[in-house]
Amino acid sequence: MFGAGQLMDVVVVGAGTAGCVVAARLSAAARHHVTLVEAGPDHPTPAELPVDVVDASRPTVDHDWGFTAEGDDGRPGTALPRARLVGGCSATNAVFFLRGWPADYDAWAAAGNPGWSYHDVLPILRGIEADADFGGPEHGGDGPVPVSRIAIEDLPPWPRDFHEAAVACGHRAVTDHNAPGTVGMGPLPRNVRGGTRMSTALTHLAPARGRLDVRADTTVDRIVHRGGQVRGVRLLEGDEVAADVVVLCAGTYGTPSVLLRSGIGPRADLEELGLRCAVALPGVGANLVDHPLVALDLPATPGQTGPAFPVLLSLRSTAASAETPPDLHLFPAGPFDDPGSRSGATFAILTGLLAPRSRGRVRLRSTDPEDPPRIDPAHLREPEDLVRMLAGLREARRIASTPPLADRLPGPEIHPGPAVDDDDALAGWLRRNVGSYHHPVGTCAMGRDPASGAVVDRHGAVHGLENLYVADASVMPTIPSANTNLTTVVIAERLAGHLVDHLEEDLPGRSAP
Repeated sequence: MFGAGQLMDVVVVGAGTAGCVVAARLSAAARHHVTLVEAGPDHPTPAELPVDVVDASRPTVDHDWGFTAEGDDGRPGTALPRARLVGGCSATNAVFFLRGWPADYDAWAAAGNPGWSYHDVLPILRGIEADADFGGPEHGGDGPVPVSRIAIEDLPPWPRDFHEAAVACGHRAVTDHNAPGTVGMGPLPRNVRGGTRMSTALTHLAPARGRLDVRADTTVDRIVHRGGQVRGVRLLEGDEVAADVVVLCAGTYGTPSVLLRSGIGPRADLEELGLRCAVALPGVGANLVDHPLVALDLPATPGQTGPAFPVLLSLRSTAASAETPPDLHLFPAGPFDDPGSRSGATFAILTGLLAPRSRGRVRLRSTDPEDPPRIDPAHLREPEDLVRMLAGLREARRIASTPPLADRLPGPEIHPGPAVDDDDALAGWLRRNVGSYHHPVGTCAMGRDPASGAVVDRHGAVHGLENLYVADASVMPTIPSANTNLTTVVIAERLAGHLVDHLEEDLPGRSAP
């Protein structure tokens, strides 16, 4: 408990998509002194941002932690890019600004997290966006994040032909992928202004910099806690930053790693590394779920320009019912100049599985904060996931063989190639080539019962330790049927708002579930 008028020291760990939002919101309350700690560099003004971070036309992986997945059956681990700079993945991603489906959020509430239904989060969704194209009760017009779409008639030739071919294949043309119930082919909502990727470092943190401290190039080792109460954080170099409250926003891979090094997690895993188990939470690092992704590579003509990902097709495989959200994304990428392509460029149709059944895990490799965690994303481990990815890949091929896209291709399919056609061969190729859609969530899932895998309650408070919170994508109990960046902003906004309310009430420890 804090006395009336006492200044509260809050440390936010991680200045990524969520951390920038949380720090900005908490610092708006005069009674909080907020320190935002980030392992990567800070570029505090737009003029100081690297060119690839500014450029919204395509994602970048040049500011990365260097994580890799543990491969199955001896297959080399695939890259799992996670941005290491202020702004996090919102500063490097492909600017898909997509909402989850109402059913996604309703499922969170039904699983024991009241306050997380679509009805509950819709005001937050509306408050985040300044949608240039749509208004009405489902959209916002004056939020911090600009949202817009490229009109079909303004698209470059290749994605326009993909759009027309998909419609010719029977997919419905749609205009607003963020309208509830939308399934079909249409322009992608993008968080872009004047060609600049609008990360949360620009939309949320920039206006708040004068009222908080940003400590960049500073790695957090662990949480300091005594007697069930948070005392601050310990840095890589060994010194400590005292805090009354700590909010972890280090991401789906980073947040469980910090908790585990702090003695918070599965007892057996901690003891195996010589760590004393201070709080036994078997769910820390478990329940990892990510959208798997695979590319159908096609030859293209070089010298093309324009945004890499301007349109999107959402659809249901035969395994999904008409009442459920779509379980597949298909979208074009490029063309990109490619010296390895016989034509000099490659155009890809990407297939992402939105409702994977497979679950993986994050574990520590060692207690060294600079040693990357062991990450098992479990892509396509469940047989049903493979079946639905096969269906998506075959649909990508059908679109590629349909005019006007088919008429634009200067040659046959590159990968997997026309010879890889029967289900067994395609399944083998998928297993060898599947990667990440870069949407990992779930490793600190919210819920009521720690024995059932919950790590935090519905307000983000870590079970079993006072004044420690998590407010990033790791708290999602299940993965949305959409890209996760916008939902991560929703989580940060909602949990920061709740935390401000409790701190203003003198912070009576962790909130009741």
